[in-house]
Amino acid sequence: MNQKHRRTLEAVFEDPVRSNISWRDIEAMLKAAGAEISEGAGSRVRVALNRVRAVFHRPHPKKETDKGAVKSVRRFLTEAGVTP
Repeated sequence: MNQKHRRTLEAVFEDPVRSNISWRDIEAMLKAAGAEISEGAGSRVRVALNRVRAVFHRPHPKKETDKGAVKSVRRFLTEAGVTP
């Protein structure tokens, strides 16, 4: 992971939960962590990392991820063993 990916990972784990993290940055960080990302139906994105799987929805029409999605990404990363 490069410095930008680490900053995104730290932002995901910040308290209080942030709602201004770009989904594109989260996807790039997941790929850098070794996640396999595939497209689902509509705005769904399937992610697999360290034998943990999850499905997320790409935010639209905004580019920023809401707090609920950030919490879900945080839970997924914790279960996959990825923390800052």
